[in-house]
Amino acid sequence: MNVEDVIQWANNSIFDKTGEHLTPLQEAIVMGVWQRQKYPQIAKDFHCSESHVKKEAAKLWEKLREELGEDLNKFNFRSKLEKKYRVSQVAHWGDCLQIDNVNICGEFLQTIEDTKTRSPFPPDSPQNQSPIIDLTDAPELTSFYDRTSELSTLTEWILQAHTRLITVYGLSGIGKSAIALKLIEQIQTEFDYIIWRSLTHTPTLSTIQTELKQFFGRSPQTPLPTIIDYFRASRCLVILDDVQNIFKSSQLAGQYLTGYEDYGKFFKQIATSSHQSCLILLSWEKPREITALEAVNRPARTLHLKGLREQAAEILREKGLADEEKWSDLIALYQGHPYWLNIIASTIVELFDSSVSRFLADKNDIYLGDLEPLLESHLERLSESEEKVGYWLATQNEAVDISQQPADSELSKSEFWQAIQSLARRGLVEKVLVEGRSKFLINPVFQQYIQSK
Repeated sequence: MNVEDVIQWANNSIFDKTGEHLTPLQEAIVMGVWQRQKYPQIAKDFHCSESHVKKEAAKLWEKLREELGEDLNKFNFRSKLEKKYRVSQVAHWGDCLQIDNVNICGEFLQTIEDTKTRSPFPPDSPQNQSPIIDLTDAPELTSFYDRTSELSTLTEWILQAHTRLITVYGLSGIGKSAIALKLIEQIQTEFDYIIWRSLTHTPTLSTIQTELKQFFGRSPQTPLPTIIDYFRASRCLVILDDVQNIFKSSQLAGQYLTGYEDYGKFFKQIATSSHQSCLILLSWEKPREITALEAVNRPARTLHLKGLREQAAEILREKGLADEEKWSDLIALYQGHPYWLNIIASTIVELFDSSVSRFLADKNDIYLGDLEPLLESHLERLSESEEKVGYWLATQNEAVDISQQPADSELSKSEFWQAIQSLARRGLVEKVLVEGRSKFLINPVFQQYIQSK
């Protein structure tokens, strides 16, 4: 048996017992153990912790013990499977199958036929051929900081939940493109086609659709009339980057530029039509119609990508910063934002001889420096009502209850709430739970910038 056969066997065994297919990590465990890799190496290759691999492996062996015996573990998995299903010199004899000169008929043969029938992958799927990939528009992945949880979530949405439309939104530089590229590395074998297109230069939907059709049309199959037809005929993964460029500035978040409204209809069609593919949107802000598409049982999901936590220490370590006991304070101050931390770390090296303690001596002031142009690029997109509400939030020292609108506000209640909602869809305002009640808080770095102006 080769490794592909082993993964297929394990996938079908798990599907019979649970109705679910192997997760990408379980596939990695089966493949690694079959190739006699140890858990630390599997964890390293999958970019997750060894403890997480051990936990998932334990669940996997438990599910396979009915097939291979109660004493099944990573050490005997290969030998047990080879002993039970070793197939050589195979020939069909009427309704029987000959394995090593022993005739096996009836139920076992039917099991093999059932396996072929229930396989989730068609004969020309990427299980049998390499995907066609075009990442010419994608940025170069120079560094990636561990986002195991977010990657697991995205992988589950795509491979288990069969989510058709995924929006990943967050501040510029937060790592949206990086996580999408890492995701492609992990799940590319599940697709026939993978293509990345940037909307930086605001191409029309017609232009994007033409490019997609040309890409999908590279195969010898008959050209199809629409993108949905290609999405149904093959397993396609499409990433649209910098989606915020087709939205208006000085308006509430997610409103399309004049002449680009058809993108919204296209996204809705992708989410609501039946097909086997996935479209991922990467954006600074969340499209307005996505909320309605995320209603119960809708195959659309949104991931708000936020800053790093413990993983952010890797950035400071790479920069050679001192005073490691203060790193957590620095990370918290700049929200674990990887790009911000890289810039601030360079400043600490340049001005404070790599001393984080000296840089943080004045805890009442957040130094912005080279961050200011980045912050301004977000604020200049705000509508007039968002500016008013944002400036008011920046004067508050704690999270606010939006049912208590400021008395001197020029905005109606509806306008006030819309502005809060829009700021949240831009990632500038966050909802927090205070004593069981939801309140809203502006990003502290933006608060400092607004106050300084």
